[in-house]
Amino acid sequence: MTSKFKKIAIVGCGALGGFYGAKLAQTNPDVFCLLRSDYDAVRKNGIQVRSTQGDFTVHPRTARDPAEIGPSDLVVIGLKTTANHMFSNLITPLVKKETLILTLQNGLGNEEALADLFDPANILGGLCFVCLTRIAPGVITHTGHGKIVLGEYRRPPQPRTHMIADIFKQAGVECKITDNLEKAHWEKLVWNVPFNGLGVAGSAGFGSVDTGSLQSHSFHTIGLTTEDIINDPRWFDLAGRLMREIITIARAKGLDVKFEIEDELIDRTRVMGPYKASTIIDYEHGRPIELQSLFMEPLRQAQTLGIHAPHLSNLCKVLDAIVSRKDSTRSSALT
Repeated sequence: MTSKFKKIAIVGCGALGGFYGAKLAQTNPDVFCLLRSDYDAVRKNGIQVRSTQGDFTVHPRTARDPAEIGPSDLVVIGLKTTANHMFSNLITPLVKKETLILTLQNGLGNEEALADLFDPANILGGLCFVCLTRIAPGVITHTGHGKIVLGEYRRPPQPRTHMIADIFKQAGVECKITDNLEKAHWEKLVWNVPFNGLGVAGSAGFGSVDTGSLQSHSFHTIGLTTEDIINDPRWFDLAGRLMREIITIARAKGLDVKFEIEDELIDRTRVMGPYKASTIIDYEHGRPIELQSLFMEPLRQAQTLGIHAPHLSNLCKVLDAIVSRKDSTRSSALT
């Protein structure tokens, strides 16, 4: 491994950050995990990964405060985008002039948010294609996939891009490099929007997502799995419509996202089994969902371009209502 990235800080050690942090820690003794609620469990038992590719446990260096870690060579962000307002406090103590910042977050706008705070020339993004669930503090199940697609923020790949990819490859993670990070983001949205969004909306007791109607006042707590969506003709048809809308928006932006990607992603989804996407897990556990980055921002960009995306618009209405109802119910319970 190149000494250029000897010290690596992982910010956000839930399912995604914990998994990739654990993989990196297997081959690098200077991986530091910034932890909050899982700190005591990981200090005592390490990060335990239960994987179809083989179980393993690692004991990375741990910290509760980024100042305990200090300036690092590479910062890897696995936070949910709902925590992006904490970027400055969490990341600033980890950054020196040459520190590279790699965000592995879902949705749009994450690299831009980092570029507002740190040197844009030092920012990269990665898209993770992996099935992960955090089932207990410091315990992660990995049921499939794991590839990262890595790219530079508003730049073509650099030698350092390949060096970072090599770090992941040496840790047993498939890592490919894209010469267009924005295109890669939209290609992932083609899957994320329907399977995260419908998984929540279809189980939240809200009338018809297809029309955006909000008829039910009750809440269910069990989200739809990928298998539920694939096997139900109504949800499967709507998923396809959403996928094609996302592709249309991307193409209107000048990005060469092929319509054939729909079939490719559906084929991959069929072999996942009953997998619950991350937004569904957050919904079930009462955590904020990534409404803005995954759903509202793609819709905003469609509207800016004058693209008619009725199914995405209706989905956003339903998800926004779910969030509002959840917040209202939570507030009422506290009064």
